[in-house]
Amino acid sequence: MKKTVDYFYSHLSPYAYLGHQTLLELATKHQLDIQFRPINLLQVFEKTGGLPLGKRHKVRIAYRTIELLRWREKRGIALNIAPKFFPTNPQPSELAAISISKQGGDIAKFSALVFQAIWQEDKDIADPQVITQLIENVGSKPDNEANDQTQVMNDYIKNTEIAIELGVIGSPSYVYQGEIFWGQDRLELLDDALSSGRAPLLMGL
Repeated sequence: MKKTVDYFYSHLSPYAYLGHQTLLELATKHQLDIQFRPINLLQVFEKTGGLPLGKRHKVRIAYRTIELLRWREKRGIALNIAPKFFPTNPQPSELAAISISKQGGDIAKFSALVFQAIWQEDKDIADPQVITQLIENVGSKPDNEANDQTQVMNDYIKNTEIAIELGVIGSPSYVYQGEIFWGQDRLELLDDALSSGRAPLLMGL
């Protein structure tokens, strides 16, 4: 039976970017079915006690920078620590990702390109022209029908509701058999869980 991992993420998360390729490699290694679930991260924060970066204590912000530098080197990935368009509104790109998935397109590749746009290329992922170009780059097309747009928004809302219900507290979070692995630095632990076949560790909410 194929194993399934639910991948809750926001394109505005540098940690989701840092872990994206590693997750795809795990999928190949373990023959995983990844359920890509873009979420409204601010709503998750509101429900679980998290804070957006601008509201965090300066010590936490400083430590975040150190962590990003460490993991940039560890993963061997180009990463602009202070991109030109950050923060920005990630919702257009996340709705586009869901739309591409519903069309049977390559959501993994699209999200990789969005991550690259913000974290390497200093592009504004809230700009419709940027998103349209990225959609075309994966061979898909934008949703122009009102019904399609409504369905995509409903899926986005549902992803966020599922995340909150499960106990997801940030991006990225990988959920396997109900067990939450929060942060790309937990991917090695997810790898171990997938390899061992052990029973999931649940929070009992």
